Amino acid sequence: MPTLLFSPLRGLVIRRECKTKRESSWDRTGGNDDRLHIAPKSKATLANIKGAGCITHFWCTVSSKEELFLRKIILRMFWDGEREPSVEVPLGDFFGIGHGITKNFASLPLCMSPRDGRGFSCYFPMPFAKEAKVEIESECEKNEVLFYYYLDYEVYNSLPTDHLRFHAQWRRERCKGISEAGMTNDDFLFGGRNLTGEGNYIILDGEGEGHYVGCVLNIHNLRNVPPDVENWYGEGDDMIFVDGELFPPSFHGTGTEDYFNCAWSPQEEFYAPYHGITLGSGQNWSGKVSWYRFHIEDPIVFKKSILVTIEHGHANRRSDDYSSTAYWYQSEPHKKFPPMPPVEQRLPIGDNL
Repeated sequence: MPTLLFSPLRGLVIRRECKTKRESSWDRTGGNDDRLHIAPKSKATLANIKGAGCITHFWCTVSSKEELFLRKIILRMFWDGEREPSVEVPLGDFFGIGHGITKNFASLPLCMSPRDGRGFSCYFPMPFAKEAKVEIESECEKNEVLFYYYLDYEVYNSLPTDHLRFHAQWRRERCKGISEAGMTNDDFLFGGRNLTGEGNYIILDGEGEGHYVGCVLNIHNLRNVPPDVENWYGEGDDMIFVDGELFPPSFHGTGTEDYFNCAWSPQEEFYAPYHGITLGSGQNWSGKVSWYRFHIEDPIVFKKSILVTIEHGHANRRSDDYSSTAYWYQSEPHKKFPPMPPVEQRLPIGDNL
């Protein structure tokens, strides 16, 4: 009998040795209040699963009268009794778009679905050997959060030892560039050299053994110039340093849009299974943008460490607002995450600044 190639569709014919279960916010009284009511400044546990298994699908939708609540709610996941989370990301950013914005889009592992992108789904598999704990924390100040969710998972007798743990980490930096006084616009945007990678925006700084599977990158163009002066925010090369290597890294790219599989300073929005632009910017590349790139067919393997970076403008000359969510799998323990910034340091900058 021929060997079956494993793929999402052909894999459906293979017998699965597991049980399938779900945790959700259904109304235990039998009524229609199928949601959690999360008070300001409080936490809620979505699941605390004992034994071996794998989360296969996470859906949720959320509402609150508080402004920018998607940056004020933190999603955390813990595997196998660990004290430090393996996932710690503002809720909206985790599902694929930053800036506290929702919008209809679809990729293979993440999507935001109608209405207006407020139905969030994640299909990244999340295995665990002993325990899985999923919680959210609301740092809203005045208004409650209404939270609906499904967590679908498989239960196993034991987890294979070669199964790595899922991780996701959020970062944000108002990048510091250089003064453009006395320079032409072309020289500022396209000149200069970077032969070290120092000063690049850091997407992921990890230690251990595993593989990096992608990121969401959000940029807010903060440069204020007349409309007839080119204000392209990109030209930032991606540089990914594997296992402590020095410059030049094994993975050195050629520009911001090139890393995200696009070309020639695009502004239009585009959604594909592994890459896309969910927010395409305004006139002259102004305002807020959001990109995603998933290394699902081409994961970047590391044995000791990985440092995923990208320039903020060529040679780090621009001073824009960057934030990102990195996704990867690795063996535990993982490097402790940087402290989650307080709410006021997570909120988007106003469009007029």
